[in-house]
Amino acid sequence: MNEAGPLGVYIHWPYCARICPYCDFTVVRDRGRTDEQRVLVEAIADDLTAHAALTGPRRLTSIFFGGGTPSLMAPDFVAELIARASKLWTPEPDLEISLEANPTDAETERFTALADAGVNRLSLGLQALDDAALAFLGRNHDAGAARRAAKIAASAFSRLSLDLIYALPGQDAAAWTQTLQDASSLGAEHISPYQLTIEAGTPFDRAVRRGRFRPADPDLAADLYETTQEVLEGLGFTAYEVSNHAKGAAARARHNLIYWRGQDYVGVGPGAHGRLPGGGVGERLAVEADDTIPGYIRRVAETGRGWSAVETLSPVQAAEERLLMGLRITGGVPLADLKALPSFDPTPFVADGLVRLDGERVSATPKGRRVLDRLTLELLS
Repeated sequence: MNEAGPLGVYIHWPYCARICPYCDFTVVRDRGRTDEQRVLVEAIADDLTAHAALTGPRRLTSIFFGGGTPSLMAPDFVAELIARASKLWTPEPDLEISLEANPTDAETERFTALADAGVNRLSLGLQALDDAALAFLGRNHDAGAARRAAKIAASAFSRLSLDLIYALPGQDAAAWTQTLQDASSLGAEHISPYQLTIEAGTPFDRAVRRGRFRPADPDLAADLYETTQEVLEGLGFTAYEVSNHAKGAAARARHNLIYWRGQDYVGVGPGAHGRLPGGGVGERLAVEADDTIPGYIRRVAETGRGWSAVETLSPVQAAEERLLMGLRITGGVPLADLKALPSFDPTPFVADGLVRLDGERVSATPKGRRVLDRLTLELLS
């Protein structure tokens, strides 16, 4: 293994106070699960140790606590897992430690303790800034709590990112513009606006099929995407990825850049997955954990590791994934990473203004990022 290569660690905490109707992640209600949570932390710590045997010595560049709602974790649990990861790998001097949070009063009260535990970047799930939209999204906070939480987080953590959801039923460009402007005034240097997606099997999926509401018209959703780019650029945010905007390079999400740049990361916790180097040239290992809490805990207890599957990606599969992820960021993908793709030729898309070839890299233009899913499929075909 390359000892100098950067490594990220993703820790999945599956507990939530409430399950949002649009969520399809591995999550459960946290009531009455205190004893289980202590056991799960121990299992995650042991799983980190097992992963270190796979990776060998590496430079640890980021730790990301996702979920679920990791801001519901006891700060001592957070500190314990940070210490374990920092012992197993060599942490960078400016190690980024991110944690996802919701703006409820119960979680806001933990912000100082979470910062003391080592978290230096908070990703705060505001999702909206008006009460009607928050009620539709099934959130358990109101707009006032969202604003209060953002201001407290901005003072407690070195870096703050805000998540927002757009293309809600009845939302127009004027309302979305106001939300973006309000969010930008709350002290964050990073904003991640995501279009509402109806995931199969979720309560929102069932509601749409029963005719209770209709997803936004694709043309309106495209207009709202354009509004996002124009408004945030005017407010000083640069779109460095399809759904991520930052005030300067230092504010960019280092952990997410690991995914988009095709770098290595460990995934631990129920339902987590990781990507690590394979044994052959260009190969990658897709390491997937058991997707239930009891199953994950049992697997670690019985085998010493949490993953239930390891898939070896061929050089072609690894290159396809590299293209899928890499075109999301403005920096694009080195052509050298795509050598395994048969007959890969982006030239026709350059003429259409969808793709840019810059030296030894290929990237999607702003026009191309508007139709990125279709563009990527056509490039791969």
